Amino acid sequence: MTAALSKLNFRDLGGLSATGRRRIRAGILFRSEGPASFLEEHRAELMTLGVRSVCDLRSATERQQAPNDWIGPACRLLNLDMNTDLRAAGADFWESLRSDPSEANARRVMARNYNLMPAALLPHVSKIAAALLAREVPMVVHCTAGKDRTGVAVAILLSLLGVSREDIVSDYAKSDVFGQNMKLAGSVDEAFRSSFGFVPAETVMTLLVGTDSTFLVGALQALGHEWGSVAGYFAAAGVDPGQQEQLRAALLE
Repeated sequence: MTAALSKLNFRDLGGLSATGRRRIRAGILFRSEGPASFLEEHRAELMTLGVRSVCDLRSATERQQAPNDWIGPACRLLNLDMNTDLRAAGADFWESLRSDPSEANARRVMARNYNLMPAALLPHVSKIAAALLAREVPMVVHCTAGKDRTGVAVAILLSLLGVSREDIVSDYAKSDVFGQNMKLAGSVDEAFRSSFGFVPAETVMTLLVGTDSTFLVGALQALGHEWGSVAGYFAAAGVDPGQQEQLRAALLE
């Protein structure tokens, strides 16, 4: 990993263990926070990776505010609106927090948000699979923070590849660096005020910008309740069992 990118919520998923003593291939699949965080040194390093596809899970508004203007002509940009993040989901989430800014309500809002994410991702799964099967790799999957929408999308893909729930949660927890960086930069209050018009209590801000494994596990459980299994979920998205096996062959060694 390059020095500057490693300080962001950016990492290669290569090396994670899967079933059958296999591992995810290095340099194939990356997860990241959004381009609003990229300085020139980050952009230069990204160019050296030879990225061939980017899955942008943000809303149109988020993309307008911070476009993926670092990608080269050989890279395919997939704008896959997954409007379930609190930045994109609409006023009802934030009105709920304004009327009840307690930590308990913040947890309820986040849990509900995460539980909606598998369904929000479903229309895009076949596009992600097609890019991977077409060997449009390395692929970068990102949203704005790289922890919520990206966390669920990556968790679902890793589950298909046979990565254990423990290792999926452990990888997700690393995305806490996004909130840590915001706190170090002293930008948390400003970011909330700018994006949402109010600044909640510190405990609530920590909850919203950090990671919590119960939210991610809840999303995976919601997937199981609705589609029975990850294989059933991918089949419902139009990725048949044969293609699912091809994905494992392409991404695992």
